[in-house]
Amino acid sequence: MGSTLSAPTKAITQDAVPMQIALAVDEDKSKIAIIQNGVGNEVPFRQAFPHTTIISCVTWTGAAQSHPGHIKHTKLEDMQIGLYTNNADQGVEQQRLADFASLLTEGKTVFQVVPDIQVQRWEKVVWNAAWNSLTTLTLLDTHSWLSSSPEATPMTRRLMREVIDVAKGCNVPIGYDLIDKLIGKILDMHPIGSSMQNDFKAGRPMEVDIILGYPYRKGKELGIATPTLDTIYIILTGTNLRLLKESEQ
Repeated sequence: MGSTLSAPTKAITQDAVPMQIALAVDEDKSKIAIIQNGVGNEVPFRQAFPHTTIISCVTWTGAAQSHPGHIKHTKLEDMQIGLYTNNADQGVEQQRLADFASLLTEGKTVFQVVPDIQVQRWEKVVWNAAWNSLTTLTLLDTHSWLSSSPEATPMTRRLMREVIDVAKGCNVPIGYDLIDKLIGKILDMHPIGSSMQNDFKAGRPMEVDIILGYPYRKGKELGIATPTLDTIYIILTGTNLRLLKESEQ
């Protein structure tokens, strides 16, 4: 079966992680499972380990850390998993994916194996780019933000649409109907903050780059206009810089 290295961590210093696990990786036998928010997470791992199986995972879990070592979970739990592109033998890749899925099944994890995990990655980053950033910048919950002014919902929709524009530019098949689905989903839920807002309040570095920065840079690379995304990413980058500096003291 080979070793399984799981990365269910906050994606803060993503480029540094491959070297931190390098001694444990057997490129021909290991599989790396990345369980994180954001898009582009797999890139530094693929660059470091070009022949290793990478299993990309998108998880939806309601949880908050009340204090160190104490995590409160809600009833929400779901995960999608799939392979990140590799030129290796696809039979071997599929078997390693099945092996990892068997571990999740044994642990009674709710999950689905999907054919193109980038669809689920980008769908969740559309969600996170909106709710994480806007609840953090305003320190409001989702419902309070959307009802804060007549322009709040249109601005949220513009932000989501711009991220979808970039996803489409990356050949990820996501439709604009996702915007209505995500707005409807948040309105059907009780008012919530976000993990980014919690990190900000606690003075912890935030997942700004992996959620907002990758779509921002891809938009620039592809010549796609993302004015709302640009503004929010630049402001949060400045805010996050302060938190990063404070965390290093």
